[in-house]
Amino acid sequence: MDSAPGIISSVVHAFETHGVPVPSPDALRRFVGPPLAASFVANGFAEDDVPEAIRTYRAHFVPQGMWTNSVFDGIPEVLGALRASGRRLAVATSKPEIFARQLTERFGLDPFLDGVYGATLEDAVTGAGPDAPRRSSKADVIEYALGELGVDPAVAGTTAVMVGDREHDVEGAAAHGLETIGVAWGYADPGELEAAGAAAMAPTPAALTTLLLTP
Repeated sequence: MDSAPGIISSVVHAFETHGVPVPSPDALRRFVGPPLAASFVANGFAEDDVPEAIRTYRAHFVPQGMWTNSVFDGIPEVLGALRASGRRLAVATSKPEIFARQLTERFGLDPFLDGVYGATLEDAVTGAGPDAPRRSSKADVIEYALGELGVDPAVAGTTAVMVGDREHDVEGAAAHGLETIGVAWGYADPGELEAAGAAAMAPTPAALTTLLLTP
């Protein structure tokens, strides 16, 4: 799903609201994918100010930015082919799960999916207690998704594969022994996925289907 327009507009809103210089277009593009907190710190926010920046971001993203998303051309066909082949499909995203579930439903992807798993809202933002379950990194989300899907961690690397468009997808999957197929239509810098250790690259959705269905 192409979530860049909504993410970037909401990030810009947060920078402008808090009087922090807006990053360059290239830097803004890198907000797409990784957890927000680290991206805000890397682009000029003090760590103590990040919870408020995220609140401001979400105040814009939830009513406006989230719904400017679109599904990349060819993705419904990929999901349909994989589903028809008997594969189990799930989303593991750094977005808060509550938002990810709304998006997959809104854009008609739920019939293809066995589950939608995402990050928890940050404790500092929600006020959740210190003992509340928390998922912030991609590795956390993948661990949670595998557990919910009933995948044995000991054999996950032989029964599951990650598809991702940023280096944190590759790194999070590797933490659990999973290989990643990188896709070229996302927002990674040139060579980013290969350098992170992607097992293969899919230049198009059709190529992704071939990679996933080839024994």
